[in-house]
Amino acid sequence: MLELEQLHYAPATSVDPILNGIQLRASAGRPVLIAGASGSGKTSLLEVISGLAACRTGTIRWQSDALTQRQRRSLCGIVFQFPERHFLGLTVQQELKLGHRRLPGERLEQVLQQVGLGSIDRSMAPERLSGGQQRRLSLAVQLLRGAQVLLLDEPTAGLDWSVRDDVLDLLADLSKERVLIVVTHEPELFRNWQCDRHRLRNGQLSPLTTLPRAES
Repeated sequence: MLELEQLHYAPATSVDPILNGIQLRASAGRPVLIAGASGSGKTSLLEVISGLAACRTGTIRWQSDALTQRQRRSLCGIVFQFPERHFLGLTVQQELKLGHRRLPGERLEQVLQQVGLGSIDRSMAPERLSGGQQRRLSLAVQLLRGAQVLLLDEPTAGLDWSVRDDVLDLLADLSKERVLIVVTHEPELFRNWQCDRHRLRNGQLSPLTTLPRAES
């Protein structure tokens, strides 16, 4: 279980906190959806959880043990809204192997099949993939790292309806064995998703009980 206790965060350029007393529990088998308007601090929350940013005060625990910022970077994998901006490999194959001294071929094949990229041309540049494929590639990278907590920033942004459904099905499947947290400004797109729902507003989380109607 991942536990956030009284997290407060403010960027170096701000006196006022963006996150103000965040409390959250997330477990494998039950994904978490956090909705919030643009600028509400959703991405900042993921960066704090993942160890990319340091909270001002508060504690993040994994299986009841408090984590350092470095430990969070090892535990968590974050997939940003525009994954193509974060690819470093010149090819799909290079991207998958970054950071690995030795990556067994069987493990690579298993993960690619798991995220729906079993037939992908690994000599392609990641930037040439479709939006849905880029998100799947980012997920594959994090799974190969062994991330036990997956953090996704607007995973359905820019995708058409058929691809959105496929991505949501994949995320639901991945959440069965690991903690998975999604942030979005379009919670209506997740209307049929089985998850715990929260709203981030004024730096705090509250239950999200009603959803606007999704546009077709």
